[in-house]
Amino acid sequence: MRVVFSPEARQEFEEAERYYNRQVPHLGSQFRGEVRDALPRIRTWPLSCQIEQGDIRRLTLSRFPYKLLYSVESDHVYVIAVAHQHREPNYWIERA
Repeated sequence: MRVVFSPEARQEFEEAERYYNRQVPHLGSQFRGEVRDALPRIRTWPLSCQIEQGDIRRLTLSRFPYKLLYSVESDHVYVIAVAHQHREPNYWIERA
């Protein structure tokens, strides 16, 4: 199953990557790598992650305080948000 990022999720992902690269050289690349490493799990076992709310599931990253919030559609997984776990916890709800 393919994974599709919403435009907002893509922007959040890129902003987080830039932020980490400003903090420590190449840390943003490590963030990108952790997100990329998470995608096969979502792709292969989309229903294995916990439900965040309604039909929205979450995969929590292990090294960075972010979670991927996604819905399982008929032919793809749709990432709604790349959300920081400690900032505005429910800002993404209107996207769902």
